[in-house]
Formats: sequence, structure tokens, C-alpha cells
Amino acid sequence: MDFNQYDEEQYLRFLWNSVRIVRNIPYTLFTFGESELRYYLVLTSNQPGQPVKLRQGEIRITRPLIITPRDARPELQDFWDSAENDHLISFLMTRSAAFSNLRLANSSGPERIVSDQPQEVIDRLTRQLDLEDEDRVAIVVAPLELAGVALIRFAAEQILTSAPDNLNELRERGLLP
Repeated sequence: MDFNQYDEEQYLRFLWNSVRIVRNIPYTLFTFGESELRYYLVLTSNQPGQPVKLRQGEIRITRPLIITPRDARPELQDFWDSAENDHLISFLMTRSAAFSNLRLANSSGPERIVSDQPQEVIDRLTRQLDLEDEDRVAIVVAPLELAGVALIRFAAEQILTSAPDNLNELRERGLLP
């Protein structure tokens, strides 16, 4: 990926906005220990008429059990298939994301071809999750080549949403002023 061709911030914003979280989870992450974020990832193609693929998985976010240096980098496992995406995530983490000391591990099942239309897949999954009264599974949509970025965005948004509650819990336990 050649970042010199583009204004880096605009290019990153373009990639970030190419991903949609169409069904989020209403829960925050645990302040201590490990949290699980389950998801369905709907993968689209840039070429019309190509089938939509579906991947089911979970991201485990583990907070450190000991105090670690402030400049420690987050540990990311199994989010992408190519070195190109590895470079993209490194670019993102060094410029905008402050999730030091976290360990994020992704595990997902095999991709299934499910339809020609992304909205059809989203609607079907939403109905299924509603019928099962399942509110702990998100639905994320992304182009196939941005699957890792989509999962990082999903995790990042959950981390940021959880931060106020996590800070309050730390204060209540006397760990913050």
C-alpha cells in the first residue's frame, strides 16, 4: 500500500468509512480480565455480481494483569491475511489509536458464500439474532480486503465506548484519584 499517493489522513478516513457496523452490542467491556466480542462479518466484493461471504467469529480483548510501560504497543493476533493489512494497522495504531497494553486476539470460522446482495444477508442475520433474542453479537460489513480493518474498528469502538465506565470502576476501587 503506497501511502505517499494520498494524504494519509484522508486515505485512512476513506478506509475507516468503508466499514460499517450495522448492529452493535449494547454492553461495555470488562474493566479487568478478558472480554469477548462476538460478530458476523459480511464481506462484500468491489466487483458487481460477486457473491457475498459471511464469517462468524469473536475477538478476545485482554487487559494486562500487571502494570506495564506506557509506551507498550497493543498486541494484535489473527486480524488479517496479508502483510499489506499488517502495514495498514501499524499505520493506524501509531497515528491515532491509544490502546497500549491491550491484547486483541481474533478467531473466526471459515467463510461461507451466502448471497449476491449484502443487504439481504444483513436483514437475514438481524432477523435471526432478534428471534434468538441475541444482543451480544454484532454485524459488521466490509469489503473483503478490509476484513481486518473492520474487526479492528469494531474492537476500537467498543474499547472507546467502554472507557468511561472502566474509568469509573477504577475510581470506585480506589485505583484512580
